[in-house]
Formats: sequence, structure tokens, C-alpha cells
Amino acid sequence: MSLGQHLLELRKRLFLAAAGLFVGAIAGWFLSDFVWDALREPIYAIIEAQHRNAQINYPDITSAFDLKLKISLYVGLIVSSPMWLYQIFAFLVPGLTRREKQYTFGFFFTAVPLFLAGCAAGWYVLPHVVELMTSFAPPEDAAFINAQAYFDFVLKLVVAIGIAFVLPVFIVLLNFAGVISAASIIKSWRIAILVIILFTAIATPAADVVSMFLLALPMIVLYFLAYGIAWLHDRRVAKRASAFAQEYAV
Repeated sequence: MSLGQHLLELRKRLFLAAAGLFVGAIAGWFLSDFVWDALREPIYAIIEAQHRNAQINYPDITSAFDLKLKISLYVGLIVSSPMWLYQIFAFLVPGLTRREKQYTFGFFFTAVPLFLAGCAAGWYVLPHVVELMTSFAPPEDAAFINAQAYFDFVLKLVVAIGIAFVLPVFIVLLNFAGVISAASIIKSWRIAILVIILFTAIATPAADVVSMFLLALPMIVLYFLAYGIAWLHDRRVAKRASAFAQEYAV
């Protein structure tokens, strides 16, 4: 494909991904009250565990409406994840051979569960993180939590970890497209582990070491699993190339 064709293909894929996100956001608008009720549960846990007054506050008139829109958008991002993940894979397909294109749906059906599993992992550690962070306040003080700041914290924890869980799939896809080799993946394992630990340290409070490692461990396992798949692929390609060279050698 020429550069112009790539740009037209990119525009097409971005439009379809945006359309899927828009439809998901409409569904998210109707689900936003249910989601917000679920997000309040860690606050109720603070009241029971720490015996303190804990409330979510809306500091200005438009805060509640802005927050409902934001929840709708990010619920739509999660709901429409099969759509926009497929568009990413479909954009990369022209860089694959006919045989390797057969793996595209395998990548897709792997990426979607991993994204949802990452979101679930972030959701699982959320109550523990909220309880830990608020426990540093003196017991006689109340916890009045800004609604926007609270949701931004949840968003960073849940969605960012969901995306991080998908990255190994893209590493494998880039390997199949011939962009990176298995040797380069394993050569950078120290840097990858450092980046993963730094990412989980940012996504979770530094004081919550247990949650940080609970998130880092599966990401590290997925990274090495991606390397294993890339190694098998490179080995298969090398054997095929060697057989071809021997067959047509003069």
C-alpha cells in the first residue's frame, strides 16, 4: 500500500472506531447511574472499616453533569473495546502475509478478554487502594472526596491497566508483521520489567506495594508469554527460509 492508501485506511479505521465509541457512550449514559453506584461501594467500606464520615462531593454546579458525561464516555470505551481493538488489528493486517492474516482473529479474540481482564484487575484492587489511602487521615477527621478527582483516580487505575494487559498482544502482532524480532524482545526484558513496575507504581499508590505487585506479576508473565510466541514464530520463519534457500540454491 502507498502512503496515501495507508492514510485513507487510517481515516477509515479511526472513523469506525469513533462510531463504535459513540454508540458505546450512548449505552454508557443509561448505565452511568449503575456504574456510579458501584463506584460508591469503596466509600461505604471506609465508613464501616474506619468508622469515619466519608462522602463524595460535587464542588460546583456543573460537576454532576460533567461527571455523568465522563462516566458515559469511559463506559463506552470499555463496552466498545471489541470494535476499536478490531480496527487497530484491521489497520495492521496489510503488513502481514496471507498466512499470517489468519492469525488476526486469534489476536483479536485474545486482546478483548485481556483488556477486560485488566479492567477487572484494576476494579478488584480499587477498594483496597481507596481504603489504604484514606486510612492515613486521623480517625477523628472526615473524608470529603471530590467526585471528579475520585473518578479520575478510578479511570487511571481501571482503564490504564486494561490497556496495559493488551500490549503483549501488540508485541506479538508487530513480531508477525516483521517489525520486531523475538531476540529484540528478550534483549529488552530488564527495561520491560522496569517499565511495568513503574507503570503499576503510578497506577496504584506507592504505599500499596501488594496491589502494585498483584498487577505487575500478570503483566510480566504476559510479556514473557509474548516473547515465547514470537520466538516460535521466528523459528518457524527461519526454517521456512532455510528450506526455500536449499531448494532453490544453485
